[in-house]
This record gives sequence, C-alpha cells and structure tokens, in this order.
Amino acid sequence: MSPCCSESVGLSWGMSTTGIGSVRARAGGARPSRAAGLLYGLGLGGFIDGIVLHQILQWHHLVSNVDEFPVSTVAGLEMNTLADGFFHAGTLVLVLAASIVTIVAWRRGRLAPNWSFHFGLVLLGWGIFNVVEGVIDHQILGIHHVRDDLGGPLSWDVGFLIFGFLLCVGGWLLYRRGRRALDDRVTGSSEAHEQDSVW
Repeated sequence: MSPCCSESVGLSWGMSTTGIGSVRARAGGARPSRAAGLLYGLGLGGFIDGIVLHQILQWHHLVSNVDEFPVSTVAGLEMNTLADGFFHAGTLVLVLAASIVTIVAWRRGRLAPNWSFHFGLVLLGWGIFNVVEGVIDHQILGIHHVRDDLGGPLSWDVGFLIFGFLLCVGGWLLYRRGRRALDDRVTGSSEAHEQDSVW
C-alpha cells in the first residue's frame, strides 16, 4: 500500500473513531432535566382536575363553595366558569413551561429520559398538585371541596389528599428506578469512551 493510501486510511480511521467517541460522549452527557417532568405533571394534573371534576362530572368549580358565587344562579355560575378558565390558563402555562424546558435540555445535548424517569416525575408532579390544591383550596381557603354537589363532605377531601400522596410515592419510586437505569447507561458510555480514547 502506498504511503498516500496509508495516510488516507489512517485519517479515515481517526475520523471514524473520533465520530464514535463524540457520539458516545454526547450519550454520556448530563442527565435529563427533572423540571420538565415535574412541570408536565403539575400542568396535566391541573388539566385532569379541571376537565374531569369541573366540567365532565361537575362535582365542583373553582369557587363553588364561596357564598357570593353560588352555582345555583346564572351570575354565580358565570363567575365560577370564569374562574375555571383562569385556572386552566394557569395549567396551560405550566405545560408550555415544561415544553420549553424539554427543548432547551435537548438543544444542550442532555440525555433523553427513559420512560420510568419521565413518567415517574409526571406522576410525582400530579401528586404534588393534588396535595397542594387539596390543602390550600379545600382546607385553608375553603373555596371549594371535591364534592360540592353533595355539600362538601370531608371524606372526599381526605380521599383526594390520600390519592395525591399515593401518586407522589408511586411517582418517586418509578423515577428512582429510571434514574438508576440512566446512571448505569452513563457509566457504561463513559467506560466505552475511555476505551476508545486509549485505542
């Protein structure tokens, strides 16, 4: 083989190994953002609450336990509908924020989350929404309860909080399992990259 051909082959091999190394280095980059999954969970949890409980089942509205805005009157129902609209706008902002965080992380070359990592955080965010909403809106402010259509029995409010707590626990455990898998992936990619660097 002529020196020219040998040099070309060597250059191609060097470029090839460098390309593989860069891909693996990218795969071994920073871990996925936790904020994205949590924000998705907070926003989607709010949407589920608003769409299912407020609109489909109509168990309550945002201020349906406020004496000034009774849902039994047209004016009161209009005010509750307006409040529900602002509530949905807030949850939409959370989902948009989650999308922005996801895109920023992707553009920075961070690892993509696995299913357990992502949906564990989504469930955790949903659970946090339920607990915060259940404590503040149901108990402290008292602007509505889970079953205002039944007079706001405490048992439903407690059940709502328990469900939120279970979402938090289940989501956290699922996230931890996904994070361990990502840690193994990062460790394996780093070792492979070190071997490429040696050779």
